[in-house]
Amino acid sequence: MDPNNADADSGDKCNINGDCSPLSDKLPSEINHTRNIDDIATPSELNFDQDFEFEDPFITEKRKEIEKCLDNPDVVNVDQWQSFAKSKGGLICDEYRRKIWPLLVGVTQEEMTEPPSLDELSTHPEYNQVVLDVNRSLKRFPPGIPYEQRVALQDQLTVLILRVIIKYPHLKYYQGYHDVAITLLLVCGDKASFPLLCRLSYGPKAPLAPFMQATMQPTQHLLNYMLPVIRRADDRLAECLEKSGVGTMFALPWYLTWFGHSLNRYSDVVRLYDYFLCAAPLFPVYVTAALVLHRAPHVLACDVDMAMMHCLLSRLPDDLPFEDILVVAKKLYDENDPTDLEGEVAALERREAEQREADEERMRRRRGARAPARASPLARWVPAALRRAAPRRTLLALTAALLAVYVYYRPELWR
Repeated sequence: MDPNNADADSGDKCNINGDCSPLSDKLPSEINHTRNIDDIATPSELNFDQDFEFEDPFITEKRKEIEKCLDNPDVVNVDQWQSFAKSKGGLICDEYRRKIWPLLVGVTQEEMTEPPSLDELSTHPEYNQVVLDVNRSLKRFPPGIPYEQRVALQDQLTVLILRVIIKYPHLKYYQGYHDVAITLLLVCGDKASFPLLCRLSYGPKAPLAPFMQATMQPTQHLLNYMLPVIRRADDRLAECLEKSGVGTMFALPWYLTWFGHSLNRYSDVVRLYDYFLCAAPLFPVYVTAALVLHRAPHVLACDVDMAMMHCLLSRLPDDLPFEDILVVAKKLYDENDPTDLEGEVAALERREAEQREADEERMRRRRGARAPARASPLARWVPAALRRAAPRRTLLALTAALLAVYVYYRPELWR
């Protein structure tokens, strides 16, 4: 995300997996598809364990450069911080991220104010929904955390979210927003995470702003850029996805939460956030496309069935090579500028609209065939041949006459 002061623009316009256990990178024939359930209400459990492998000499040297810059941050421009965040290894550790993430989006020390208490915000209309989502996010907290600290973090998370939607009341809270907020909170703390989340949520280039509109249409429109990108890179894979009818919904939790909801490894989540915080707003969609391309052999081996394809794609294995995926995503972005894809996205959305209309018409016809109009009891007395031949006025007159005869002979029923 480019640094910007979100408060400067008063109008924000957007035009532009469930409880799934870790999946090994096996072919679809080896997967028990009956257990593949994607539900954004149930987050993946984060693994906070660090990999104690031999450190790459590149990372060691990069660590020295970052520390040197942090010793004198006032003379370091944002391009240097972005270079650290995007290059191999990202910002390496949370100690560096805590200081650099706010710099990537232009947050100043003056904006890092003390948060209000939870009691002060408990009357907000979204309070109950936010608390519900926060209580469901326990798996996103570090394991073994003491109860008192966990409760404090939950309260801080609730306050963080409510502060943003109170400051920008036109923004609509969405399920998944708390996954982004908790990542910022764990890394930056409650003071710095608030202005940081504000930058991401409001403004002309705020990447989360399309998700916080009255409907999901802006989000769906942006996610539709994934399919043309895949088609340009691998036409056979795109054909397979299109034939299955899987669409883009499998990737919705990835996009809404910047993969924070769907990945099990904390190190993978924060590595992606390093890049996303200083990338173009649509870049996560290109990462989604690169990830699907990486799993092309499994997709092509899967049955061309919407349910099975959705289950395969929505469950992410733990050993994804995100450094390589980010390199591919950057290449895809450089070669497929979003403005060059607008025509293909528009054509895709027209086809989807036509298909929806055809499906709705087919359903209307089926309902009409299953539920023919009931004739009135009196109309059943009229012979079928007469009902077909008689004009409407004649039929009404005959029905009235029959009713009069009926009432004449059974006056007690009428009374």
